[in-house]
Amino acid sequence: MDILEELMQDAESCGFSHYGELDASTIEVYQAARDACAENKCNRYGTNWSCPPGCGTLDECINKIRQFKRGILVQTTGDIDPFKYDTYLEVGRQHNKRFAEYCRIVKQKVPGALLCGANACENCTECTYPDAPCRFPDLLSYPMEGMGMMVSEVCKRNGMKYHYGSGTITYISCVLID
Repeated sequence: MDILEELMQDAESCGFSHYGELDASTIEVYQAARDACAENKCNRYGTNWSCPPGCGTLDECINKIRQFKRGILVQTTGDIDPFKYDTYLEVGRQHNKRFAEYCRIVKQKVPGALLCGANACENCTECTYPDAPCRFPDLLSYPMEGMGMMVSEVCKRNGMKYHYGSGTITYISCVLID
């Protein structure tokens, strides 16, 4: 069995709603995505090794991505109540938990894989940035947007839906291999 097929089965076992192949050559990297990070709406910009500027310059991110040929997109879609913010957060928590488990599996099978999550790395309660090196560089997960990716475009270019209808939210992450 090809490693990609094996990792797809692992994605299913981890409970993702949707998953599919990712052709790394379809990934475009944009300054606009990084500029959105700099607005710091998530309060993570400049606070950890996974987000800008800790994850490197846009050119460094491009170079990281270009080392890979393929990968897997994983998604968690859940129902939300637009009047209850907690429902958004709960789907995000489920996705992050699944993705953390999936990353451990992927790294056992493909140690050099690039992990790109739906948000900042959450491996540590408090990040060492910028005073000391990352404690777990092998499990460091970069936000897709922080790497300069437009997530909706990555999904579209790889034949995956980005939106599954009103009353739902989808969190998306990916791993790059090869």
